[in-house]
Amino acid sequence: MSKVLGLSGSLRRGSYNSALLRAAQRLMPEGATLEIASIRGIPLYDGDVEAQGIPATVTQLKAAIVAADGLLLVTPEYNNSLPGVLKNAIDWLTRPPADVPRVFRGRRVALLGASTGNFGTVLSQAAWLPVLRTLGTQPWFGGRLMVSRANTVFDEAGLLKDAALEEKLREFLAGFVAFLG
Repeated sequence: MSKVLGLSGSLRRGSYNSALLRAAQRLMPEGATLEIASIRGIPLYDGDVEAQGIPATVTQLKAAIVAADGLLLVTPEYNNSLPGVLKNAIDWLTRPPADVPRVFRGRRVALLGASTGNFGTVLSQAAWLPVLRTLGTQPWFGGRLMVSRANTVFDEAGLLKDAALEEKLREFLAGFVAFLG
């Protein structure tokens, strides 16, 4: 059984990216699970805080990543790039630097995301690639999913209401799980 850990790069309660992650959890292929973790509560990176010890929220998230076969990053796009809160979480996860191989090296990662704009999260996903390369991950390039006009594909409760998008998400997840082996 493949175990995937999913992270939404948005903290907003009504986040379309968090809704997309919940939809992914529901649509995982047979023989695979998706556990949703949170970046909420991770402080802004500060070397002085690090000198006092790695925050428990970071340590717990590291353990969850290490226990998973793959990492699903659901990324918003802020100002044509990656979201600061998710990048901050990744920065904390690389502290101390000796933990990078254990947490990220060879980790299989997939990117997807949702935005209210017409281009989905194409620029955000592209901006993540140098970060993922630096960490030594194995990004999955077998599929792309960038949800455009997210405000039209989810209902007021945050449930996916677009059948074509649901099928694309199902195919995306099946491809990523196959990549995990």
